[in-house]
Amino acid sequence: MPREWHFYVYIVASRSRVIYVGMTNDIRRRTREHKEGLIEGFSRKYKCTRLVYYETYQYVNNAINREAEIKKWTRKKKVDLIQSVNPTWEDLAAEMDEQQVPRFARNDKS
Repeated sequence: MPREWHFYVYIVASRSRVIYVGMTNDIRRRTREHKEGLIEGFSRKYKCTRLVYYETYQYVNNAINREAEIKKWTRKKKVDLIQSVNPTWEDLAAEMDEQQVPRFARNDKS
């Protein structure tokens, strides 16, 4: 039986609400890497360790396109996206261990 893939576009933030947008095929692993400071660059420098938003996709190209789209947005538009589903900017990483389907998932079908 072939493996079913999932791809995620996500936003991690620091306590002071500096935000970083990324894409991965393993949201749990990637979140852990951010929390442990294992990823060199912007997210580590600004301590973006709290998962505040994510979407899930079946197809990698859709996730890549969505990540690129969000990265082009203004900060205000990114903040509005986060706050539309997570107004208190809570860390969503803990809840992912408790459920199979992401709470704030935007699923693609094509």
